[in-house]
Amino acid sequence: MRAAGPHPTGLAEFGGTGWSEIERYVFAAEYARAGAPGLAPMGLKMVAPVIMHYGTPAQRAHYLPRILSGEDYWCQGFSEPGAGSDLAALQLRATPDGDDYVLNGSKIWTTHAHFANRMFCLVRTSNEGKPQAGISFLLLDMATPGIAVEPIRTLAGDHEFNQVFFDDVRVPQSNRLGAENEGWSVAKHLLTFERGGKYAPGLIGRLERLRGRDDVDPVLRASLDREAIHLRALQALELKAMRGVGGSPALYASALKILGTEAAQRIDVLGCEIEGYAAWTDADGQTPVDRATAVPRYLNARAATIYAGSNEIQRDLVARLMLG
Repeated sequence: MRAAGPHPTGLAEFGGTGWSEIERYVFAAEYARAGAPGLAPMGLKMVAPVIMHYGTPAQRAHYLPRILSGEDYWCQGFSEPGAGSDLAALQLRATPDGDDYVLNGSKIWTTHAHFANRMFCLVRTSNEGKPQAGISFLLLDMATPGIAVEPIRTLAGDHEFNQVFFDDVRVPQSNRLGAENEGWSVAKHLLTFERGGKYAPGLIGRLERLRGRDDVDPVLRASLDREAIHLRALQALELKAMRGVGGSPALYASALKILGTEAAQRIDVLGCEIEGYAAWTDADGQTPVDRATAVPRYLNARAATIYAGSNEIQRDLVARLMLG
C-alpha cells in the first residue's frame, strides 16, 4: 500500500483509471457491498506494481497490457518445502548458462499454478554473504519445458494450492526483474501490496449481508455488532495509511495484514454459527448458497494468517518498526 497518491495499478500511463487511492477504496467498498466476485490478486495487485517500479521499458510494454487484459494469469513462486515464513532460506537454484538461467528445485503452496500461464518467482543465484543477498526475481512462462505442477488439496477439499517442480528449466536472464542478487528488495516491495490490501471494504460487505438477515439468533447478532465496530476501526486505520500519517508503508502493511486476516477468520466463525443455527430453524428444506459455502470458506481462510508471512512474523516486524 502506498502512503498517498494514486495506487500504482491505477496509473493512467500504464492503462489504469487514474483514480486516487480514495477513489479506488470507494470502488472497492461498493464492489464488495454488491457481492461481486473478487479477482485473483497475483497479477493486478501484486506483480504489476513491481513491474512498474523495477521493470525495464520493454518489460513494462510487454507484461502490463497483458495483465490488464487478463491474457496473462499469474501465480506466485515464493514458498518452498523448507522455506515458508523464513523465505530467505529458499533453495530453488538458478544457474547462469549463456543468456539463460537453468532452474532446479521446487515451490510449494503455489496458488492457481494449475491455471496460470505466468509465474513471478524468487530463485537462488548466489550462496555468498547473507541469504537475502543471493536471491533474484524472475518472470517465467509456465509452459517452459521442465515445469511440472502437482495438486495439493486443502482442508476444504479444494484444489487451490500446488507444488511446482523445476527440472533444468531454462529462463532467459532478460526475464529477471531488477538486478541479479537483489530480488529480496523486489520481493519486499511486492509484499507491501500483498499484505497491505484493502481488507475493510470486503469484510464490511460480508458482515452487512449477515447482519441483514432476519434469522440470526440475538446472541450471535450481538457478536456481529461488536465485529462491525472492529471493522470500522480497521477502516479508519486503512484510511490513515492512505494519507501517509503516523508510519511507513511497511508498518501499515504488516499491521493491516494482522488485523484484516484475523477479522476475516472471526467473521467466518460467526458465519458458520449463524448457518448452523439457521439449519435448525429453516423448514423449507432448501440449502442457500451462504449455508453451502460457510464451512468451506471457514476452512479455506485458516491459511489467511499464514500466507504472505505469518501473523507471528508480522507482529515481530511491527515491534521492530515501531520500537526499533
